[in-house]
Amino acid sequence: MRDSAADPSGAPARTAGASGGGSSGWGWRRPELVLALTVLGLGVFVIVGTADVTAAGSALGLGPRFFPVLVGSAMSLIGVFYVLDVLRGGHGDPEEAEDVDASAPADWKAVALVSVIFLAFAGLVDLLGWIIAGALLFFGLSVTLGAAHRLRAGAVAIILSTASYLAFVKGLGVTLPAGLLSGVI
Repeated sequence: MRDSAADPSGAPARTAGASGGGSSGWGWRRPELVLALTVLGLGVFVIVGTADVTAAGSALGLGPRFFPVLVGSAMSLIGVFYVLDVLRGGHGDPEEAEDVDASAPADWKAVALVSVIFLAFAGLVDLLGWIIAGALLFFGLSVTLGAAHRLRAGAVAIILSTASYLAFVKGLGVTLPAGLLSGVI
């Protein structure tokens, strides 16, 4: 015999208080609203932070403000829609994600390794230059996060760091440290 509060599939029906937020349903919204406002705030912060950047545009007509303003605008727009969605009652169901085991413990070793890799990159980028430090960053992250083919990961890391260097330096006119390759590139 089925419970009257179950849907046709047999799963129990969700009530407003089922998520731990009481009968008003506000409890589950609070963290999501904080995240939505954070996304909106970061978007505004990026736009305001790039307002005083003054540099000549590149040959393509794009200056160093183009991408930060584009990203900040996108974040602001997403933040506004996310805030509206949360206020209207929308919420995510992380337990229904495809490859997520909510009961699995956090992989603190991977978190620590990723943090160390980013800190090493920040410390070495001026000494080694963007291309070498970026390649080490991309390679280290891919291996830490489970790349199966290290030779391929190394080749992709070199291509990505070189392409991003050339895109910023030659395409946008942004100065990045050349480091050990200063006379070569």
